[in-house]
Amino acid sequence: MKKLLAAVLTAALTVGMLAGCGGSDSGSDNGGSGSDSDAGSAKTAKVIDVDLTNEEYAFGVDKSQPELLEQVNAFIAKIQEDGTLDEIFDKYFGGGEPTPVESAELDTSKDQLVVATNAAFEPFEYMEGENYVGIDMEIAALLAEELGQELVIQNMDFDAVCLSVGQQKCDIAMAGLTVSEDRKEYVTFSDTYYQASQRLIVPSDDTTFDDMTDADTIAAALGELDSSVQIGCQQGTTGNSYIEGSDDLGFPGLNVTCKTYKNGSLAVQDMLNGNIDYVIIDAAPAAAITESINEMQ
Repeated sequence: MKKLLAAVLTAALTVGMLAGCGGSDSGSDNGGSGSDSDAGSAKTAKVIDVDLTNEEYAFGVDKSQPELLEQVNAFIAKIQEDGTLDEIFDKYFGGGEPTPVESAELDTSKDQLVVATNAAFEPFEYMEGENYVGIDMEIAALLAEELGQELVIQNMDFDAVCLSVGQQKCDIAMAGLTVSEDRKEYVTFSDTYYQASQRLIVPSDDTTFDDMTDADTIAAALGELDSSVQIGCQQGTTGNSYIEGSDDLGFPGLNVTCKTYKNGSLAVQDMLNGNIDYVIIDAAPAAAITESINEMQ
């Protein structure tokens, strides 16, 4: 599970960090409260073990394919009932061995299931070499098999995933998607298959939140921060909405400066480089990212 993150981080350190919300280069902006890492003491990160939100993940189906929605919902019910879904979860949360998934080439003359994803969201979707790996990717492979179709995976930026389905370029979005009214403009959501949440990542030597044991207390502390504090997130995700505010999801937003990245690992590494203060991202990726980065430090 760690191979993608290592590759991404190596590339990130080579080319610098990506632009943030305001369009500035976060790699050149050292406005965060942390200082540059000392050569002799590598910094590490930790996840604050409190769920800031409660969310539901589902798949986003092409609105023009109601029959596919019925098939997807029937398939979700089947793998929940027969234990297949739990077996997949156990691989990624219990230290099992992931099953790599191959994508066929897109060919409109064939009967294919075209899946839109963002393969930088471990453990739900990521890359190992040329293969896709992750909870959603294994479900996608089984779904295509169930439907008797060839699986095609289209990897793209996260904020383009639902749009591509809405434009009927793909059949279904499978990308760790939180159900939201805004996304329903582009897709019809399937039944939910996973309960998710947002969590806060901080440098390991930051003790600000250590004694806080509930979401309201942490939210209150975050709410007292001002624009001098910079919090990173993956662009277009629920974490992005939590920081900037969302009427759709019921998030009031924070007064901090938001910095967006192509994926969460880039945000965490930028935090450890002293360029931002904290990161907010989904709980499962937060755990995978911090573990992998800490092992590399």
